[in-house]
Formats: sequence, C-alpha cells, structure tokens
Amino acid sequence: MQGMTSTQALAATRIAALDIARGTAILGTFGTNVWIFTEPSGMIGYLGTIGNESLPVRILEQVAQGKFLGLLSLMFGVGLGIQQASARRHGRPWPGRYRRRAALLFADGLLHFLLVAEFDVLMGYAVVSLQVAVLLAYTRNIQQRWMIGASVVHLCLAGLAAAGMSGSEGGGATDVYAHGGFGDLIMFRIDHSLLFRAEAIFLLPLSTAMFLGGAALLRAGLFTDDGARLRRRLLAVSAVAAPLDLALGIAGGPAGVFLARYVTAPLVSVGLLALIAAAYLRRVPGRPARTMGAIGRTALSCYVLQNVLASALCYGWGFGLASRYGADHRLMLTAVVYVAVVAALCVVAPTWLRRFERGPIEALMHRLA
Repeated sequence: MQGMTSTQALAATRIAALDIARGTAILGTFGTNVWIFTEPSGMIGYLGTIGNESLPVRILEQVAQGKFLGLLSLMFGVGLGIQQASARRHGRPWPGRYRRRAALLFADGLLHFLLVAEFDVLMGYAVVSLQVAVLLAYTRNIQQRWMIGASVVHLCLAGLAAAGMSGSEGGGATDVYAHGGFGDLIMFRIDHSLLFRAEAIFLLPLSTAMFLGGAALLRAGLFTDDGARLRRRLLAVSAVAAPLDLALGIAGGPAGVFLARYVTAPLVSVGLLALIAAAYLRRVPGRPARTMGAIGRTALSCYVLQNVLASALCYGWGFGLASRYGADHRLMLTAVVYVAVVAALCVVAPTWLRRFERGPIEALMHRLA
C-alpha cells in the first residue's frame, strides 16, 4: 500500500474484509451443499437421511450447517446498505434501479434452479432484497420493527415445523441423479418444484431479518475502529450459541438439525462476521486471504460455478461419482469433491480478476441493470 494515505489504506482493508467475508460465506455454504451432491439419490436422499447419518458425517455436516448461509444473508444486507449509501452520495433515488437488479437476480436464480441446483437461494434472496431495499428508505425505527417482527414470525414457524418433525421418519430415493440425463434432472426439478422451493419460501422471514441486520451492523460501525465493542458483543452471542448449535445438530436427530440450521446457526454467523471484521480491519491480507477476497469479489459467479462443477463430478450426466462411491465411501468422496472444487475456485477467481474488473455473471448483471 505504498503511496496510499492512512485513510485510503484503512478504506482498502475494510473493503478487503467485506470481500473476505463474502468469499468465506460462498465456500462455507458449499461445505453444506456438497453433501447433497455426493448423496446417490441427490436432494431427495439427503432429505431422507439428514440427522441419521454416521457420527463422523453428522459432525462434519454440522460444522457448516446453516452458519455460512447466515453469513451470506448478512453480507447481502451489508451489500444493500453499501449500495444505498452510494446512491445517497451521488444523489440518486433509492431503491431506484435496484428493482431491475433484483429482477435479474431472480432470473439468474430461476435458471440456476432449473439447470444446476434445486437448493438455489438466489430466487428467495431476490424477493427479500427488493423488500429490504424499500425498507432501507424508511426510518431506522421502522426497519427495526420489521426485523423484530420477521424474527418472531420465523421463530414461530421454525418451532411449529420442528414439532411436526418429531417422531417422523425420513425416506425417499430416486435414481434420476445417478442415471438420468441433464434434461431428466430439469424435468425432475420442475415436477418437484414445490418441495424444492419450500425452504426458499420458509426462509423469507429469516432472510428479511438477516438482511436488515446486516445493513444495521454496517451502519453501527462493525467494520470501523469504533465497532470494537459491537464486535465483542456479537462474538459473545456466537460463543453461547455455538455449543448448543453443535449439540442440536449432532445429537438432535432431524428436528435438531432443523433447529440448528434455522435458529442457532444464524446467531453463530454474526460472530463469524465480527471475527472477520476484527481480523482484517487494519491488517493487510496475506495471499490466502486475498484469494478468499477474490472469490468474494466474484461471489455470484463462484456460487454458480461451484455447483456446476460439483454437478459434473457427481451426477450421472457427468462423471457419476456419487453413484459409484457415494453409498460406501461418501465421507471420502465428499472431502475429495469439496477440496477439488474449492481448489478450482481459488485458481479461477484470482486469474479472472487479473483481466476483468468483475466476475462474468456480475459483469452481465451490471451491464443489464
């Protein structure tokens, strides 16, 4: 950072912290989704066995379960807060053209859902981001009421859903992932769209609260020197929630995994964000962190790419590794697929950014918006 003023250097490290947080969220969510790819029966089989796997699998799944999805939701809120602040600085109306951006994100999510992954979050995020973008134009008191109200609605829904799961038995299997063609999977997703979109609908209140929370944390100075006390409080919340989260996910069966993913994991995610903010507030990132930041700068493209790569490795239209090794060697297969895909992203993202300012999907959305 030679030649930069202290203010410019501090601004650069804050931006780096945001990118690193996004990159961490992208790779972390894949740490959950990779288990779906390596299940021979895909999403259907995953839903039928979750919470009842072997102990090593339950432990590894729970490390990532829901926490990085929460971090990704917070970072979406932070991004909205940054975009709103930029619009104000330049005298542009808000949400203004963001409506078009949200529509493009929804279209991207729809294509991603049909062609790549039935657990896509982008469609739900597009709907919530438009709602939250409008709310950010109102007073902070109104935003706080919405955040509290959405949290209460979510907790009520989560409690009812978990109670309905008690004593229920998972089940279901299909060979379309193992032996079906690319077109077969598209038709399968369409035929089961209500099941596959249920989580996105269920997450609307929680995502609303997390988006608003991310924007509020940005305003409160989470990424500034004055935010040290706030960061300590968030870390304390996370420290209390983390043991309960692990216990629920490992020993609680399907209902426990559900409560961990949707109730305790979001509390852990605020601590993750605070930890990243504290670590990179004034420190120049080393090469591993810069690589993570590059993934964060191309987050949308990397999110899609990691799922495309995992699909090609695991599904029948590609190399079919899930049907070959997923039943008897799923733990090892999952580790290999995860490392291979993450390694690919760590090479592709920095290489792309050496020539281009934005990721390919980000550039396309920027041009169309």
